[in-house]
Parts: sequence; structure tokens; C-alpha cells
Amino acid sequence: MNFKRAFLILTALSALLITACGKTGEQAQEQAKASEPKTREVAPGHEDPHWSYEGETGPTNWGTLSAKWPPCSEGKSQSPINIDQTMKADLSGLRATFKPAQLKIIHHTHIADAINNGHTIQVNYTEGDELSIGEEQFQLLQYHFHSPSEHTVDGKHYPMEMHMVHKSTAGNLAVVGVFIEEGQHNAAFDPIWSNLPQSQGTENHFENVTVDVNSLLPASTTTYRYDGSLTTPPCSEGVTWIIMTTPIQLSIEQISAFRNIIKSNNRPVQPLNGRAVVTDQVAESSMK
Repeated sequence: MNFKRAFLILTALSALLITACGKTGEQAQEQAKASEPKTREVAPGHEDPHWSYEGETGPTNWGTLSAKWPPCSEGKSQSPINIDQTMKADLSGLRATFKPAQLKIIHHTHIADAINNGHTIQVNYTEGDELSIGEEQFQLLQYHFHSPSEHTVDGKHYPMEMHMVHKSTAGNLAVVGVFIEEGQHNAAFDPIWSNLPQSQGTENHFENVTVDVNSLLPASTTTYRYDGSLTTPPCSEGVTWIIMTTPIQLSIEQISAFRNIIKSNNRPVQPLNGRAVVTDQVAESSMK
């Protein structure tokens, strides 16, 4: 073998070795990537699972749908409840100062979960109306509706129930519940009912529509009060419930308008587990 031929053979072998090493390196990188943990990006607002009022994602299974929702199945102070036995008590005074405010009406799910699947129709306020329970101050965040009512009285459901959700600076929640029965047309709800969002995920914002929240409440100020929870996931406890004993009225047409959009969005009543439901004649002031 002459020198020139040997040189060509060595050059060819070197090229083959380099190519082989390159392929081995690429294969090693691919194997390393394959062994890395798989990650999945979650779209904003979809971190929590879907929940509903029926079937496999209904109230019976809420506590198993998310690791953040165990109170839904394990909590001992859950809402809503059936109100049948009450205790007379000297309770902290209730004072509400409601100011007409501009409305943002949203058709959506549980806001904390950011899921727009038609769980309710909620009215958000741009101004914080105030509720005082004793010395603690709360601001109205929003109110929304359930049909039929979530709370019952002596086992009886009302056609609808309104929940007015308030929050204190310390982060405590207080919800004023108002039963709604069929009766006369209620003009106080016209600014809301004439603009009900008709489809899931839609939001209506009205710059010039105002509602005096006080006009949505019954004239009687007698209440039931108890310690409970949110009635939707995550079912957090430590919520002060104030249920007005006297219902307000909506016409059958007004009730039907809501039910045509939202179908049966009530959680079944929960065990009392020894909790007391107290009541008194509350003297409400500054209702203007």
C-alpha cells in the first residue's frame, strides 16, 4: 500500500468516526430529553377543574374534584342549611349604608375559580356599599342569584334566592341572603333584568345604569344568622350568614327570565352539625 492510498483510507475512517460520534451525541441528547419530566402549560383561568350542579361534577363530588376543595365534602360548617329551629338572641346590630352605584353585570361561574360556565348571573359593583355588623365594617362586592333557593325554611324552597356578598378589610366574608317568592312585578329589578346576559361568558357593562341596593331588600329587618360557608367550590368556611326572614317578590315573568338562562343552580342543604341558628328583630339604620 503506497503512502497516498493509506492517507485516503485514514481520512475516510476519520470521517466515519466523526459522523458516528455525532450521531451518538444526538441520540444521547434525545434520550436525555425523553427522560426529563413532562410539563404542561395551563391557560390562565383554567387552573381549577370544571364543576356543575349535576352528574359526576355535581355537589356530591365537589370535594374530590380538586385538592383545594376538601371542605366541600369534609367541612362541618357548610352552607346552605334548612332553617327549622331557631334561638332568640341579642345580636350585634346590623347597619347597612347602600349608595346607588354603577353596575357591571356578568354571566359566569364561581369568580374565584374564573370559570365561565353559566353557574349564575352576578352583579359587580364599582363602588363599595357598606354593611356594619357590630363594630366590623364590610363592603358589598357583588350579588348573585340561585333558583330554586339554596336555603330552605321548614324544608320549603323559595323560587329564587339572592346572595349579597360582603368582605371586611380583615378578609372576613358576610353574605346577606334574600328569599324571592312569586308575586307582583318588582320594578326595582328592572335595570338589571332588562339587561340580563343571555349567553355564557358574556359581560354587560352599563355606564349610566344605577341601582339603589336598598330597594332590593324587604322592608322587614328580621333575620336568621348562623356561621357557614360558601355554597360553591371551594366551600370555604368562616362565612357569616344573614338571611332575611321576609321574602321579596318577583313576577312569574321575572323569575322565568332568570330560569330561561340559568337552570337549577342550588346546592343541596347541608347538615347543621350542632350549629345554632339565631334570630332577632334587627334595627337597621342609615338605609339611604
